[in-house]
Amino acid sequence: MKIFQRRIDPNGPGSVKMVPEEADDLWLAYNLIAQGDTVTAHTFRKIQREVASGGRDSERVKLKLEIKVESVDYDKEGSVLRLRGKNILENEHVKIGAFHTLEVELQRPFVLKKDLWDSLARDVLHQATDPAASADLAVVLMQEGLALFLLVGKSVTTTRARIETSIPRKHGPSVAGYDKALNKFFDNVLQAFVRHIDFKVVRCAVIASPGFTKDQFHRHLLLEAERKQLRPIIENKSRIILVHTTSGYKHSLREVLDAPNVMSIIKDTKAAQEVRALKEFFNMLANDSTRTCYGPKHVEVAHERMAIQTLLITDELFKNVDVATRKKYVNLVNSVKGSGGSALVFSSMHVSGEQLAQLTGIAAILRFPLPDLEDLEM
Repeated sequence: MKIFQRRIDPNGPGSVKMVPEEADDLWLAYNLIAQGDTVTAHTFRKIQREVASGGRDSERVKLKLEIKVESVDYDKEGSVLRLRGKNILENEHVKIGAFHTLEVELQRPFVLKKDLWDSLARDVLHQATDPAASADLAVVLMQEGLALFLLVGKSVTTTRARIETSIPRKHGPSVAGYDKALNKFFDNVLQAFVRHIDFKVVRCAVIASPGFTKDQFHRHLLLEAERKQLRPIIENKSRIILVHTTSGYKHSLREVLDAPNVMSIIKDTKAAQEVRALKEFFNMLANDSTRTCYGPKHVEVAHERMAIQTLLITDELFKNVDVATRKKYVNLVNSVKGSGGSALVFSSMHVSGEQLAQLTGIAAILRFPLPDLEDLEM
């Protein structure tokens, strides 16, 4: 995210002018913009005009609008934010008080004004401008006949390509057909590898699969790179890592992020911190469940008793339409940090955030056991 102007009073009002440069930036903007904020941006609107012949004609005109946000929609596939609200800026084409939908897209500047820049909003803004917060990890999840290309950013995991090929059985008279189909599949995956993986951006590329599919494709990749002189692959082959997974489907991404050889490369990123914390939580849940809790009520009681060591919470909880609820979670995060604990805000667009969401979106690792928490109603 590129920031041009920043006029913020901590825990007070302020405005920021910014330009989203990648998909991660739009997700961060989605988490920054709340109901009641105002957003100023240029937009296009179709305007009806009367012509000399007495009829009507229409043209698209560029307008500068400022809307008071009532709803925010994030279109991950289209890489666009849609902000709906009432126009509050005098304009010859759009009346004050008229509803309008502003679309915030990549490379399109906008100004966000808030009455209150709380600590969570400031943290999100800092993360948006912190290059070290990005994992920039490319993952090819494979099994015979299926390959998924995923890019793990600082806040969003996006699927860049999906390749599916029907491969006949290896046994009997179909062996020749099997080899031909497998090579064709590997050629298609290679083309996608060249198209979607940019080593100027990613720290490393992971090829992951059950069995030997990853090893077979890795050999095919390097041989074809030498034959076709694909310099980006030849020059970066040491940054291509192989990982074993139980399947080639997206849920196996957590196995990739948990692999020691991958973790050592992305250890300083937000995604890696989330994976480590969630792994620690589940280990504690299995081995000493009285030192863990999840659900708003249990976490709240644990915090009242100053028992929280690590708070795990999804960013979706901060998008609650109810301002009081949003404020409650912001205060909880601040209070946990103030009492010497740590708080990790998980991206709901990462696999670890999806896992946490299945546990109500909020959980905690405790400093000491609280066995009576289990008796409380959720």
